[in-house]
Amino acid sequence: MGKMVGKSWQESRLLWHIAFPAILTAVFQFSIGFVTVGFAGHIGEVELAAVTVVQNVIEGFAYGVLLGMGSALETLCGQAVGAGQVDMLGIYIQRSWIICGAAALALAPTYAFTAPILRALHQPAAVSAVAGRFARWVVPQLFAYAANFPLQKFFQAQSKVWAMTFISGAGLALHVVLNYVFVARLGHGLFGAAMIGNVTWCLIIVAQFAYLVSGCFPEAWKGFSMLAFNNLAAFVRLSLASAVMLCLELWYYTAVLILVGLLKNAQLEVDIMSVCINYQLWTLMVALGFNAAVSVRVSNELGANRPKAARFSVIMAVSTSAAIGAVFLAVFLAWRTELPRFFSDNEEVVSEAAKLGYLLAATIFLNSIQPVLSGVAIGAGWQALVAFINIGCYYLVGIPLGVLFGFKLRFGALGIWVGMSIGTLLQTAVLLIICFRTKWEKQAMLAEERVKEWGGSSETLPAATTTVTNGSIDR
Repeated sequence: MGKMVGKSWQESRLLWHIAFPAILTAVFQFSIGFVTVGFAGHIGEVELAAVTVVQNVIEGFAYGVLLGMGSALETLCGQAVGAGQVDMLGIYIQRSWIICGAAALALAPTYAFTAPILRALHQPAAVSAVAGRFARWVVPQLFAYAANFPLQKFFQAQSKVWAMTFISGAGLALHVVLNYVFVARLGHGLFGAAMIGNVTWCLIIVAQFAYLVSGCFPEAWKGFSMLAFNNLAAFVRLSLASAVMLCLELWYYTAVLILVGLLKNAQLEVDIMSVCINYQLWTLMVALGFNAAVSVRVSNELGANRPKAARFSVIMAVSTSAAIGAVFLAVFLAWRTELPRFFSDNEEVVSEAAKLGYLLAATIFLNSIQPVLSGVAIGAGWQALVAFINIGCYYLVGIPLGVLFGFKLRFGALGIWVGMSIGTLLQTAVLLIICFRTKWEKQAMLAEERVKEWGGSSETLPAATTTVTNGSIDR
Protein backbone atom coordinates (compact mmCIF):
# COMPACT_ATOMS: atom_id res chain seq x y z
CA MET A 1 0.00 0.00 0.00
CA GLY A 2 2.78 2.40 0.96
CA LYS A 3 4.63 1.61 -2.26
CA MET A 4 1.52 2.35 -4.32
CA VAL A 5 0.97 5.67 -2.51
CA GLY A 6 4.57 6.64 -3.15
CA LYS A 7 4.29 5.67 -6.81
CA SER A 8 1.06 7.65 -7.15
CA TRP A 9 2.63 10.70 -5.50
CA GLN A 10 5.66 10.53 -7.79
CA GLU A 11 3.51 10.23 -10.92
CA SER A 12 1.23 13.01 -9.73
CA ARG A 13 4.26 15.29 -9.29
CA LEU A 14 5.45 14.47 -12.82
CA LEU A 15 1.98 15.14 -14.28
CA TRP A 16 1.49 18.42 -12.41
CA HIS A 17 5.02 19.53 -13.29
CA ILE A 18 3.85 19.58 -16.93
CA ALA A 19 0.09 20.06 -16.48
CA PHE A 20 0.06 23.11 -14.21
CA PRO A 21 2.08 25.45 -16.46
CA ALA A 22 0.34 23.92 -19.51
CA ILE A 23 -3.05 24.70 -17.94
CA LEU A 24 -1.99 28.27 -17.19
CA THR A 25 -0.65 28.68 -20.73
CA ALA A 26 -3.87 27.32 -22.23
CA VAL A 27 -6.00 29.53 -19.99
CA PHE A 28 -3.93 32.63 -20.79
CA GLN A 29 -3.95 32.02 -24.54
CA PHE A 30 -7.63 31.09 -24.67
CA SER A 31 -8.47 34.09 -22.50
CA ILE A 32 -7.16 36.38 -25.23
CA GLY A 33 -10.21 35.44 -27.30
CA PHE A 34 -12.36 35.29 -24.15
CA VAL A 35 -11.49 38.93 -23.37
CA THR A 36 -12.17 39.96 -26.97
CA VAL A 37 -15.63 38.37 -26.79
CA GLY A 38 -16.29 40.06 -23.44
CA PHE A 39 -15.50 43.55 -24.80
CA ALA A 40 -17.37 42.83 -28.06
CA GLY A 41 -20.47 41.75 -26.09
CA HIS A 42 -20.65 45.18 -24.50
CA ILE A 43 -20.46 46.88 -27.92
CA GLY A 44 -23.70 45.17 -28.98
CA GLU A 45 -25.59 41.88 -29.32
CA VAL A 46 -24.78 41.51 -33.02
CA GLU A 47 -21.09 42.07 -32.29
CA LEU A 48 -21.19 39.42 -29.53
CA ALA A 49 -22.74 36.85 -31.88
CA ALA A 50 -20.42 37.81 -34.76
CA VAL A 51 -17.17 37.51 -32.79
CA THR A 52 -18.30 34.25 -31.19
CA VAL A 53 -19.24 32.76 -34.57
CA VAL A 54 -15.87 33.81 -36.06
CA GLN A 55 -13.96 32.35 -33.12
CA ASN A 56 -15.93 29.10 -33.02
CA VAL A 57 -16.64 28.51 -36.73
CA ILE A 58 -13.91 30.16 -38.83
CA GLU A 59 -11.06 30.34 -36.30
CA GLY A 60 -12.23 27.05 -34.80
CA PHE A 61 -11.86 25.44 -38.23
CA ALA A 62 -8.35 26.87 -38.72
CA TYR A 63 -7.37 26.25 -35.09
CA GLY A 64 -8.33 22.59 -35.44
CA VAL A 65 -6.28 22.09 -38.59
CA LEU A 66 -3.17 23.83 -37.26
CA LEU A 67 -3.34 22.32 -33.76
CA GLY A 68 -3.74 18.91 -35.36
CA MET A 69 -0.81 19.49 -37.70
CA GLY A 70 1.30 20.59 -34.74
CA SER A 71 0.27 17.56 -32.70
CA ALA A 72 2.28 15.26 -34.96
CA LEU A 73 5.25 16.99 -33.37
CA GLU A 74 3.91 15.99 -29.94
CA THR A 75 4.14 12.28 -30.74
CA LEU A 76 7.55 12.46 -32.42
CA CYS A 77 9.24 14.89 -30.02
CA GLY A 78 7.93 13.12 -26.90
CA GLN A 79 9.09 9.70 -28.03
CA ALA A 80 12.44 11.09 -29.24
CA VAL A 81 13.06 12.70 -25.82
CA GLY A 82 12.21 9.41 -24.11
CA ALA A 83 14.64 7.60 -26.40
CA GLY A 84 17.41 10.12 -25.73
CA GLN A 85 17.45 11.58 -29.28
CA VAL A 86 16.93 15.22 -28.31
CA ASP A 87 19.07 16.45 -31.22
CA MET A 88 16.23 15.63 -33.66
CA LEU A 89 13.77 18.10 -32.07
CA GLY A 90 15.16 21.15 -33.90
CA ILE A 91 14.64 19.43 -37.26
CA TYR A 92 11.15 18.29 -36.28
CA ILE A 93 9.99 21.80 -35.31
CA GLN A 94 11.26 23.26 -38.57
CA ARG A 95 9.40 20.60 -40.56
CA SER A 96 6.29 21.38 -38.56
CA TRP A 97 6.63 25.13 -39.26
CA ILE A 98 6.86 24.43 -43.00
CA ILE A 99 3.75 22.25 -42.95
CA CYS A 100 1.73 24.49 -40.62
CA GLY A 101 2.70 27.60 -42.60
CA ALA A 102 1.54 26.01 -45.84
CA ALA A 103 -1.70 24.94 -44.14
CA ALA A 104 -2.29 28.51 -42.85
CA LEU A 105 -1.82 29.88 -46.36
CA ALA A 106 -4.36 27.39 -47.69
CA LEU A 107 -6.83 28.36 -44.92
CA ALA A 108 -6.56 32.13 -45.50
CA PRO A 109 -9.43 32.21 -48.08
CA THR A 110 -11.89 31.00 -45.41
CA TYR A 111 -11.18 34.21 -43.49
CA ALA A 112 -11.56 36.33 -46.63
CA PHE A 113 -14.92 34.75 -47.52
CA THR A 114 -16.39 34.39 -44.03
CA ALA A 115 -19.56 36.38 -44.78
CA PRO A 116 -20.69 34.29 -47.79
CA ILE A 117 -19.69 31.07 -45.97
CA LEU A 118 -21.90 31.98 -43.00
CA ARG A 119 -24.77 33.04 -45.28
CA ALA A 120 -24.47 29.68 -47.05
CA LEU A 121 -24.78 28.06 -43.63
CA HIS A 122 -28.01 30.07 -43.14
CA GLN A 123 -26.66 32.17 -40.29
CA PRO A 124 -28.42 35.50 -39.52
CA ALA A 125 -27.61 38.15 -42.18
CA ALA A 126 -26.57 40.89 -39.72
CA VAL A 127 -24.27 38.51 -37.83
CA SER A 128 -22.72 37.21 -41.09
CA ALA A 129 -21.92 40.72 -42.34
CA VAL A 130 -20.19 41.84 -39.13
CA ALA A 131 -18.41 38.48 -38.79
CA GLY A 132 -17.08 38.81 -42.35
CA ARG A 133 -15.39 42.12 -41.58
CA PHE A 134 -13.98 40.90 -38.26
CA ALA A 135 -12.54 37.71 -39.84
CA ARG A 136 -10.64 39.68 -42.50
CA TRP A 137 -9.12 41.88 -39.82
CA VAL A 138 -7.75 38.92 -37.78
CA VAL A 139 -5.95 37.04 -40.61
CA PRO A 140 -2.53 37.71 -38.96
CA GLN A 141 -3.66 35.56 -36.02
CA LEU A 142 -4.02 32.60 -38.40
CA PHE A 143 -0.27 32.69 -39.14
CA ALA A 144 0.49 33.25 -35.47
CA TYR A 145 -1.27 29.96 -34.69
CA ALA A 146 0.88 28.23 -37.36
CA ALA A 147 4.02 29.36 -35.52
CA ASN A 148 2.63 28.89 -32.01
CA PHE A 149 1.61 25.23 -31.98
CA PRO A 150 4.98 23.78 -33.09
CA LEU A 151 6.72 25.98 -30.49
CA GLN A 152 4.36 24.70 -27.78
CA LYS A 153 4.95 21.05 -28.65
CA PHE A 154 8.74 21.58 -28.77
CA PHE A 155 8.77 23.09 -25.26
CA GLN A 156 6.26 20.62 -23.79
CA ALA A 157 8.10 17.53 -25.04
CA GLN A 158 11.10 18.62 -22.95
CA SER A 159 8.91 19.65 -19.98
CA LYS A 160 10.13 23.25 -20.29
CA VAL A 161 6.93 25.24 -20.36
CA TRP A 162 7.18 27.89 -17.65
CA ALA A 163 8.73 30.49 -19.96
CA MET A 164 5.85 29.94 -22.38
CA THR A 165 3.42 30.39 -19.46
CA PHE A 166 4.97 33.70 -18.39
CA ILE A 167 5.00 34.97 -21.98
CA SER A 168 1.32 34.08 -22.45
CA GLY A 169 0.37 35.64 -19.10
CA ALA A 170 2.14 38.90 -19.98
CA GLY A 171 0.47 38.87 -23.39
CA LEU A 172 -2.96 38.45 -21.80
CA ALA A 173 -2.37 41.29 -19.31
CA LEU A 174 -1.33 43.60 -22.16
CA HIS A 175 -4.37 42.46 -24.17
CA VAL A 176 -6.76 43.42 -21.37
CA VAL A 177 -5.17 46.85 -20.91
CA LEU A 178 -5.18 47.63 -24.63
CA ASN A 179 -8.82 46.54 -25.02
CA TYR A 180 -9.86 48.67 -22.06
CA VAL A 181 -8.06 51.72 -23.45
CA PHE A 182 -8.86 51.43 -27.17
CA VAL A 183 -12.22 49.61 -27.18
CA ALA A 184 -13.95 50.52 -23.91
CA ARG A 185 -12.58 54.04 -23.38
CA LEU A 186 -11.67 55.37 -26.84
CA GLY A 187 -14.48 53.53 -28.66
CA HIS A 188 -12.54 51.95 -31.55
CA GLY A 189 -15.07 49.11 -31.70
CA LEU A 190 -14.52 45.75 -33.37
CA PHE A 191 -11.71 47.02 -35.60
CA GLY A 192 -9.76 48.07 -32.52
CA ALA A 193 -10.44 44.72 -30.84
CA ALA A 194 -9.18 42.84 -33.92
CA MET A 195 -5.98 44.88 -34.23
CA ILE A 196 -5.24 44.47 -30.53
CA GLY A 197 -5.61 40.70 -30.90
CA ASN A 198 -3.13 40.74 -33.80
CA VAL A 199 -0.58 42.73 -31.79
CA THR A 200 -0.94 40.45 -28.76
CA TRP A 201 -0.37 37.26 -30.74
CA CYS A 202 2.58 38.68 -32.68
CA LEU A 203 4.32 39.67 -29.43
CA ILE A 204 3.72 36.19 -27.96
CA ILE A 205 5.28 34.49 -31.01
CA VAL A 206 8.30 36.82 -31.06
CA ALA A 207 8.94 36.23 -27.35
CA GLN A 208 8.63 32.43 -27.66
CA PHE A 209 11.00 32.37 -30.64
CA ALA A 210 13.49 34.47 -28.69
CA TYR A 211 13.35 31.84 -25.92
CA LEU A 212 13.91 29.07 -28.47
CA VAL A 213 17.10 30.64 -29.88
CA SER A 214 18.36 32.01 -26.54
CA GLY A 215 20.73 29.12 -25.91
CA CYS A 216 18.46 27.33 -23.41
CA PHE A 217 18.18 24.35 -25.80
CA PRO A 218 21.78 23.68 -26.90
CA GLU A 219 21.11 20.04 -27.87
CA ALA A 220 17.60 20.40 -29.30
CA TRP A 221 18.08 23.66 -31.28
CA LYS A 222 21.19 24.04 -33.41
CA GLY A 223 19.86 26.58 -35.88
CA PHE A 224 18.01 26.34 -39.17
CA SER A 225 18.90 23.39 -41.38
CA MET A 226 18.07 22.15 -44.87
CA LEU A 227 17.44 18.75 -43.25
CA ALA A 228 14.00 20.15 -42.37
CA PHE A 229 13.00 19.61 -46.01
CA ASN A 230 13.96 15.91 -45.94
CA ASN A 231 11.25 13.26 -45.51
CA LEU A 232 8.52 15.93 -45.57
CA ALA A 233 6.02 13.59 -47.23
CA ALA A 234 6.09 11.14 -44.32
CA PHE A 235 5.85 14.02 -41.84
CA VAL A 236 2.83 15.37 -43.74
CA ARG A 237 1.07 12.00 -43.47
CA LEU A 238 1.43 11.89 -39.69
CA SER A 239 0.46 15.58 -39.48
CA LEU A 240 -2.69 14.97 -41.53
CA ALA A 241 -3.71 12.02 -39.35
CA SER A 242 -3.29 14.23 -36.27
CA ALA A 243 -5.19 17.08 -37.91
CA VAL A 244 -8.12 14.87 -38.91
CA MET A 245 -8.39 13.43 -35.39
CA LEU A 246 -8.40 16.81 -33.61
CA CYS A 247 -10.46 18.62 -36.25
CA LEU A 248 -13.26 16.09 -35.94
CA GLU A 249 -13.36 16.89 -32.21
CA LEU A 250 -13.09 20.68 -32.45
CA TRP A 251 -15.49 21.01 -35.39
CA TYR A 252 -18.06 18.96 -33.53
CA TYR A 253 -18.85 21.89 -31.25
CA THR A 254 -18.66 24.27 -34.20
CA ALA A 255 -21.61 22.27 -35.54
CA VAL A 256 -23.58 23.20 -32.41
CA LEU A 257 -23.41 26.91 -33.29
CA ILE A 258 -24.27 26.24 -36.94
CA LEU A 259 -27.32 24.14 -36.03
CA VAL A 260 -28.47 26.66 -33.41
CA GLY A 261 -28.22 29.37 -36.08
CA LEU A 262 -30.89 27.50 -38.07
CA LEU A 263 -33.47 27.70 -35.25
CA LYS A 264 -36.27 30.26 -35.05
CA ASN A 265 -35.18 33.47 -33.29
CA ALA A 266 -31.65 32.48 -34.30
CA GLN A 267 -29.79 35.55 -33.03
CA LEU A 268 -31.11 35.10 -29.48
CA GLU A 269 -30.36 31.36 -29.57
CA VAL A 270 -26.81 31.97 -30.86
CA ASP A 271 -26.19 34.55 -28.11
CA ILE A 272 -27.40 32.09 -25.46
CA MET A 273 -25.28 29.25 -26.83
CA SER A 274 -22.31 31.62 -27.19
CA VAL A 275 -22.35 32.27 -23.45
CA CYS A 276 -22.44 28.56 -22.63
CA ILE A 277 -19.79 27.52 -25.15
CA ASN A 278 -17.37 30.24 -24.02
CA TYR A 279 -17.58 29.01 -20.42
CA GLN A 280 -17.25 25.41 -21.55
CA LEU A 281 -14.14 26.26 -23.57
CA TRP A 282 -12.63 28.16 -20.65
CA THR A 283 -12.94 25.17 -18.29
CA LEU A 284 -11.72 22.90 -21.08
CA MET A 285 -8.32 24.54 -20.70
CA VAL A 286 -7.71 22.53 -17.51
CA ALA A 287 -8.39 19.27 -19.32
CA LEU A 288 -6.15 20.41 -22.18
CA GLY A 289 -3.35 20.92 -19.65
CA PHE A 290 -3.69 17.28 -18.67
CA ASN A 291 -3.99 16.41 -22.36
CA ALA A 292 -0.52 17.91 -22.85
CA ALA A 293 0.84 16.33 -19.66
CA VAL A 294 -0.35 12.80 -20.34
CA SER A 295 0.73 13.06 -23.97
CA VAL A 296 4.26 13.97 -22.87
CA ARG A 297 4.34 11.34 -20.12
CA VAL A 298 3.02 8.52 -22.36
CA SER A 299 5.26 9.42 -25.31
CA ASN A 300 8.34 9.79 -23.05
CA GLU A 301 7.72 6.48 -21.28
CA LEU A 302 6.97 4.57 -24.48
CA GLY A 303 10.03 6.10 -26.14
CA ALA A 304 12.11 4.97 -23.14
CA ASN A 305 10.56 1.45 -23.32
CA ARG A 306 8.67 1.67 -19.99
CA PRO A 307 5.16 0.45 -20.86
CA LYS A 308 3.95 -0.05 -17.27
CA ALA A 309 4.89 3.53 -16.40
CA ALA A 310 2.96 4.74 -19.47
CA ARG A 311 -0.16 2.84 -18.38
CA PHE A 312 0.07 4.21 -14.84
CA SER A 313 0.38 7.75 -16.21
CA VAL A 314 -2.91 7.25 -18.06
CA ILE A 315 -4.71 6.11 -14.90
CA MET A 316 -3.40 9.02 -12.83
CA ALA A 317 -4.14 11.66 -15.48
CA VAL A 318 -7.72 10.51 -16.09
CA SER A 319 -8.58 10.25 -12.38
CA THR A 320 -7.02 13.63 -11.51
CA SER A 321 -8.73 15.48 -14.36
CA ALA A 322 -12.08 13.85 -13.52
CA ALA A 323 -11.79 15.03 -9.90
CA ILE A 324 -11.14 18.60 -11.08
CA GLY A 325 -14.11 18.29 -13.45
CA ALA A 326 -16.33 17.39 -10.49
CA VAL A 327 -15.29 20.62 -8.78
CA PHE A 328 -16.17 22.63 -11.90
CA LEU A 329 -19.53 20.85 -12.06
CA ALA A 330 -20.35 21.97 -8.51
CA VAL A 331 -19.25 25.56 -9.20
CA PHE A 332 -21.39 25.90 -12.32
CA LEU A 333 -24.42 24.40 -10.64
CA ALA A 334 -24.09 26.86 -7.76
CA TRP A 335 -23.49 30.00 -9.89
CA ARG A 336 -25.38 29.17 -13.07
CA THR A 337 -27.64 32.25 -12.79
CA GLU A 338 -24.83 34.79 -12.41
CA LEU A 339 -22.05 33.59 -14.72
CA PRO A 340 -23.80 34.60 -18.02
CA ARG A 341 -23.69 38.29 -17.00
CA PHE A 342 -20.01 38.52 -17.94
CA PHE A 343 -20.96 38.24 -21.61
CA SER A 344 -24.28 40.03 -21.89
CA ASP A 345 -26.39 42.75 -20.32
CA ASN A 346 -29.52 41.40 -22.05
CA GLU A 347 -31.76 39.89 -19.35
CA GLU A 348 -33.36 37.43 -21.77
CA VAL A 349 -29.96 36.09 -22.83
CA VAL A 350 -28.85 35.80 -19.18
CA SER A 351 -32.08 34.07 -18.14
CA GLU A 352 -32.11 31.53 -20.98
CA ALA A 353 -28.38 30.78 -20.58
CA ALA A 354 -28.96 30.13 -16.86
CA LYS A 355 -31.63 27.54 -17.76
CA LEU A 356 -28.96 25.58 -19.62
CA GLY A 357 -26.76 25.61 -16.50
CA TYR A 358 -27.49 22.00 -15.55
CA LEU A 359 -26.55 20.68 -18.98
CA LEU A 360 -23.51 22.99 -19.08
CA ALA A 361 -22.27 21.60 -15.76
CA ALA A 362 -22.70 17.98 -16.93
CA THR A 363 -20.93 18.71 -20.23
CA ILE A 364 -18.03 20.37 -18.43
CA PHE A 365 -17.56 17.25 -16.28
CA LEU A 366 -17.60 14.99 -19.35
CA ASN A 367 -15.11 17.25 -21.13
CA SER A 368 -12.73 16.99 -18.19
CA ILE A 369 -12.11 13.35 -19.16
CA GLN A 370 -12.38 13.20 -22.95
CA PRO A 371 -9.42 15.50 -23.86
CA VAL A 372 -7.12 13.54 -21.53
CA LEU A 373 -7.92 10.38 -23.47
CA SER A 374 -7.14 12.23 -26.71
CA GLY A 375 -3.78 13.15 -25.15
CA VAL A 376 -3.10 9.46 -24.55
CA ALA A 377 -3.87 8.79 -28.22
CA ILE A 378 -1.43 11.51 -29.35
CA GLY A 379 1.32 10.28 -27.02
CA ALA A 380 0.94 6.72 -28.28
CA GLY A 381 0.51 7.67 -31.96
CA TRP A 382 -3.09 6.42 -32.37
CA GLN A 383 -4.32 9.44 -34.32
CA ALA A 384 -5.70 7.50 -37.30
CA LEU A 385 -7.66 5.07 -35.08
CA VAL A 386 -9.21 7.87 -33.02
CA ALA A 387 -10.18 9.73 -36.20
CA PHE A 388 -12.42 6.78 -37.18
CA ILE A 389 -13.87 6.60 -33.66
CA ASN A 390 -14.67 10.32 -33.81
CA ILE A 391 -16.46 9.95 -37.14
CA GLY A 392 -18.66 7.18 -35.75
CA CYS A 393 -19.47 8.70 -32.36
CA TYR A 394 -19.72 12.35 -33.32
CA TYR A 395 -20.97 12.46 -36.88
CA LEU A 396 -22.99 9.24 -37.15
CA VAL A 397 -24.52 9.41 -33.66
CA GLY A 398 -24.14 12.84 -31.98
CA ILE A 399 -25.11 15.22 -34.80
CA PRO A 400 -28.08 13.14 -36.05
CA LEU A 401 -29.40 12.94 -32.47
CA GLY A 402 -28.90 16.70 -32.07
CA VAL A 403 -30.89 17.35 -35.23
CA LEU A 404 -33.60 14.91 -34.10
CA PHE A 405 -33.99 16.44 -30.62
CA GLY A 406 -33.51 20.04 -31.70
CA PHE A 407 -35.67 20.21 -34.82
CA LYS A 408 -37.89 17.14 -35.14
CA LEU A 409 -38.84 16.95 -31.46
CA ARG A 410 -38.69 20.78 -31.15
CA PHE A 411 -36.44 21.00 -28.06
CA GLY A 412 -34.41 23.78 -29.74
CA ALA A 413 -30.89 24.57 -28.52
CA LEU A 414 -31.31 22.28 -25.50
CA GLY A 415 -32.14 19.32 -27.75
CA ILE A 416 -29.21 19.98 -30.06
CA TRP A 417 -26.81 20.09 -27.14
CA VAL A 418 -28.26 16.95 -25.48
CA GLY A 419 -27.95 14.94 -28.70
CA MET A 420 -24.38 15.98 -29.28
CA SER A 421 -23.45 15.36 -25.63
CA ILE A 422 -24.57 11.75 -26.12
CA GLY A 423 -22.05 11.50 -28.98
CA THR A 424 -19.29 12.83 -26.69
CA LEU A 425 -20.27 10.36 -23.95
CA LEU A 426 -20.08 7.46 -26.42
CA GLN A 427 -16.67 8.56 -27.71
CA THR A 428 -15.33 8.89 -24.16
CA ALA A 429 -16.57 5.41 -23.27
CA VAL A 430 -14.94 3.86 -26.36
CA LEU A 431 -11.59 5.56 -25.67
CA LEU A 432 -11.67 4.45 -22.02
CA ILE A 433 -12.19 0.84 -23.10
CA ILE A 434 -9.33 1.07 -25.62
CA CYS A 435 -6.93 2.66 -23.11
CA PHE A 436 -7.50 0.03 -20.44
CA ARG A 437 -7.37 -2.92 -22.88
CA THR A 438 -4.22 -1.76 -24.67
CA LYS A 439 -1.14 -3.97 -24.59
CA TRP A 440 1.36 -1.29 -23.60
CA GLU A 441 4.39 -3.54 -24.20
CA LYS A 442 3.43 -3.66 -27.89
CA GLN A 443 3.02 0.13 -27.94
CA ALA A 444 6.55 0.53 -26.54
CA MET A 445 7.89 -1.65 -29.37
CA LEU A 446 6.03 0.46 -31.95
CA ALA A 447 7.45 3.63 -30.39
CA GLU A 448 10.97 2.20 -30.65
CA GLU A 449 10.41 1.47 -34.34
CA ARG A 450 9.03 4.99 -34.90
CA VAL A 451 12.02 6.63 -33.20
CA LYS A 452 14.45 4.57 -35.30
CA GLU A 453 12.59 5.44 -38.51
CA TRP A 454 12.48 9.18 -37.80
CA GLY A 455 15.70 9.58 -35.81
CA GLY A 456 17.85 7.17 -37.72
CA SER A 457 19.38 5.64 -34.60
CA SER A 458 19.56 1.99 -33.64
CA GLU A 459 21.08 2.49 -30.23
CA THR A 460 19.58 0.78 -27.22
CA LEU A 461 16.88 2.84 -25.58
CA PRO A 462 17.60 4.16 -22.08
CA ALA A 463 15.88 2.57 -19.11
CA ALA A 464 16.72 5.06 -16.37
CA THR A 465 14.10 6.10 -13.86
CA THR A 466 12.56 9.51 -14.40
CA THR A 467 12.97 12.02 -11.57
CA VAL A 468 12.18 15.66 -10.99
CA THR A 469 15.14 17.82 -10.08
CA ASN A 470 15.15 21.60 -9.72
CA GLY A 471 11.90 21.93 -11.64
CA SER A 472 12.99 19.87 -14.68
CA ILE A 473 12.72 16.23 -15.67
CA ASP A 474 16.02 14.36 -15.71
CA ARG A 475 16.68 10.89 -17.06
